Amino acid sequence: MNDKNEVKIPISPAIGSNEEFLKKRIGIGTSFDLGVRKLKVLKKDIQLYYLNGLCDSAYIIELLKELVEINDNERSFKTNTKEVIHNRLIHQQVEEIKDMDKVVDQLLSGLIIIMIDGENTAFVVDVRSYPGRNPEEPDTEKVVRGARDGYTENIVVNTALTRRRIRDERLRHEIIQVGERSKTDICVAYLQDVADPNLVEIIKKELKEIEIDGIPMADKTVEEFIVKQGWNPYPMVRYTERPDVAATHLLEGHVVIMVDTSPSVIITPTTFFHHVQHAEEYRQTPSVGAFLRWVRFIGMIASVLLVPVWYLFVKNEELLPNSLEFIGLKEEFTIPIIVQLILANLGIDMLRMAAIHTPTPLSTAMGLIAAALIGQIAIDVGLFSAEVILYVAVAAIGSFATPSYELSVANKLAQIFLLFAVFFFDVAGLVVGLTILVLFMASKRSLNTPYLWPFLPFDPKAFGQIVIRVAVPLTKTRLNATNPRDDKKQPARKPLLN
Repeated sequence: MNDKNEVKIPISPAIGSNEEFLKKRIGIGTSFDLGVRKLKVLKKDIQLYYLNGLCDSAYIIELLKELVEINDNERSFKTNTKEVIHNRLIHQQVEEIKDMDKVVDQLLSGLIIIMIDGENTAFVVDVRSYPGRNPEEPDTEKVVRGARDGYTENIVVNTALTRRRIRDERLRHEIIQVGERSKTDICVAYLQDVADPNLVEIIKKELKEIEIDGIPMADKTVEEFIVKQGWNPYPMVRYTERPDVAATHLLEGHVVIMVDTSPSVIITPTTFFHHVQHAEEYRQTPSVGAFLRWVRFIGMIASVLLVPVWYLFVKNEELLPNSLEFIGLKEEFTIPIIVQLILANLGIDMLRMAAIHTPTPLSTAMGLIAAALIGQIAIDVGLFSAEVILYVAVAAIGSFATPSYELSVANKLAQIFLLFAVFFFDVAGLVVGLTILVLFMASKRSLNTPYLWPFLPFDPKAFGQIVIRVAVPLTKTRLNATNPRDDKKQPARKPLLN
């Protein structure tokens, strides 16, 4: 960020001096996408600066028509040129600025600058038209029932999608620029009478203190500055590309951070249990939603515990009850089971990454190669046990069922950690490893919110709403994880008149 004590350069009344400054500062005349249109209005030199690609040419043409027509409708000796031009700028967003630093920032953001010879101020008109796509349903958060729109890389579109769902006069969208070179726009969204003001101030303070050249990786870079996660694999914020999910969290008292150029927004603060819920659960009846939630829970538990527990039984067959004697290996293998498990896990992750980077027409062929050639032949030649492939595959399905991608990867690391704990210490390793994981997560806080809330510290009412999908009419108060200023979600009903 710029030094707060840096002296700002004022706009010069000599329009030629301003042109020279912009030539040296941002390369007017050198960079092909930066241009200037020079006019004479009422016998005064006018310069209109623009940035190709980020401006809507149709708006600029209309503004130029209005400026040129001033010469036909006004007389220079009777009018103030600046006031006439200001009046003829037919646009809803016109701002007057006084320093060249602001001129540079606004011009490079896609706004146009209009300078008048003899004036020490300039007009800024917002005619931005950022390249981007239309709102589409996010690939990672699809639902059977529900809205099909999703956030895009355009921060203006994203704020509009949120505002469409919350038309409350107390919804605030505060803009902050981050990055000495990138000058990326970041929007902090919150409900003024619901969100904790201390939380809002902490987030804005953290954003303003970011000092970096740029944030081309957008929201992920911002997250690392805000929560200071370090080597902790578990996600401390939640990402979503669905406006309905973001709006729901805003109504709960969360703060949403939108970063320009990113289609996902950051929801803060979040706990572990915010990552285990999905929008589909709230698009179905409470009973069906609860069933879907428990299926996801089973999948997530399997993604962490299934493989280590199975490996524990393989190492200690005496722990198996008679009814589960079928679990385990029926023959000896040259490659140790622990090595097979690690290689199978790495293989599935390699396939997942390959699927992301493989063009769609080739993805089917890659799946056939993975299943038929690699999987089956590896079993036939004795490289892998069929049971190893089975349990690792079931655990992988559980990770795919995890609503949060970041949480699924963290659970994979937890599974590998528990595998090594069982390998070295058997039953004690599994017990101690699980205890270490729970204590590790319990020690974490996401923006002063305990990460395992409402399990630790225990809140029975809130924990019940996580375990069971409660009908919306029955949830009359907001959860206190965000310390909301107004904890009432539903106003008290007025008695009916007789």
